[in-house]
Amino acid sequence: MGKIQEMEDDVTGEEEEEESIMEYLRKQVPDWDDEVKCTARFKAFSGQRTDWEPLYVFWRDLILNVARHLHIFIIRPSQVNVWFDRGGLVPLCLDQVLLEMHAAGELLWNVEVSDPASGWVSQIFRRVVNLGGLLRPSTQENLAEDYYIIPVLLKEKALQVVQALSGSHWTASCVITWSKFQEFSGGLKEAHAVLNHLCEHGKAKYLVINKKGLMEGVKVSLSARALSGTTSLDLDVLHLIWTVEKLEHQLNVIDQRWKRSRASALASLKLGSKQVALKCAREMKLASLSREKCTALLNRVEEVLAVIADAEASKEVAEAIRIGTQAIKENGINYDEVELCLQELNECIESQKQIDEILGSNAAGAEIEDEDIEEELKELEMNFAEVPTQTSTGVDAVVAGTQETADALSESLSKLHLAHHARKDLEAEHAVESMGAMSKDGNREAVLS
Repeated sequence: MGKIQEMEDDVTGEEEEEESIMEYLRKQVPDWDDEVKCTARFKAFSGQRTDWEPLYVFWRDLILNVARHLHIFIIRPSQVNVWFDRGGLVPLCLDQVLLEMHAAGELLWNVEVSDPASGWVSQIFRRVVNLGGLLRPSTQENLAEDYYIIPVLLKEKALQVVQALSGSHWTASCVITWSKFQEFSGGLKEAHAVLNHLCEHGKAKYLVINKKGLMEGVKVSLSARALSGTTSLDLDVLHLIWTVEKLEHQLNVIDQRWKRSRASALASLKLGSKQVALKCAREMKLASLSREKCTALLNRVEEVLAVIADAEASKEVAEAIRIGTQAIKENGINYDEVELCLQELNECIESQKQIDEILGSNAAGAEIEDEDIEEELKELEMNFAEVPTQTSTGVDAVVAGTQETADALSESLSKLHLAHHARKDLEAEHAVESMGAMSKDGNREAVLS
């Protein structure tokens, strides 16, 4: 029954995926259901490259978009045909499109990707073969049982894996088991491709331990720096993490066994079979004891891992301090100079704040009305009229004073940014000139008399 249910679930999942793809195609290509255009798009390539280049670009972009929509970066030719199947009618040019994409470097053949988990001799041999062009797919038949890797989407997936690991680790690198890495990558083939991509960029290392069984793991860099290499501590951490996962699995098995024993005990009591019920109760007790021992061991291992993680974090902080100290010494800077620079920086910040406050207050004062300015101007005119002038020297002083006052008033008006700035300045200057002329005439009359 379990296998039948799994098969039914797979069929249901495939149907939902096909419906999702069809809905996505109709959004991306509004005329997807147009029979005339569909016939033209589904034909095979013929003629010169310039003749079928637009059709190739159309299918290439559509394949990449559908793969991104499905969150996959590994595709098979048969799978691509299913994506664009229209009632048994499939594009005749798809295989040629895939070959052209591979020739352009937009697809990688699976046999061209080295396996970091294999030995170094095997990796060197594969690279030599790839450089010699001995493993190039030349016909559609060669691709029937193989698959393609989309490099641009592989890069995005690798970045997502690193980001997911960064969310659960606070160190510059982390070590996880191979099974856990497969979960993050989405499968076995996906994990091999992601690991190969990270290893090529110096962001991951494959770990393996052959002690009472094969223990595989991956060390991943979670920072911008590349991994310098692996140490014996990395292998020890892998062993501890592998032990934690094994204990967690064992706890799940014990819990399931305890639940089955409890259900059997209850059923036996209902049937009146006390002997069977006692046997089930004894199994429940043993399961509880086993769970306590397993939990205690799991806690101890997790404490050790926590201590190692704290030590690595402290090491990174100490390394950062050491690098900073070395940089200060190399540049001939002492700590007093650094402290002085910080104080000066704080003073500059405070000065800037004060300037901002003054500018803000000036902006608020700029909202003075024109009537206030006119009243102030009238008061100045009255003061000018009352100033006594006895000699020509006094006349010159008054004229100079009025000129300075006019200049100050003009400057004040310009700072206030009034709407009628030019008009007000002109009126002020006429008023000052008339007052100066009146003062001169009065003084002349006094002298003549």
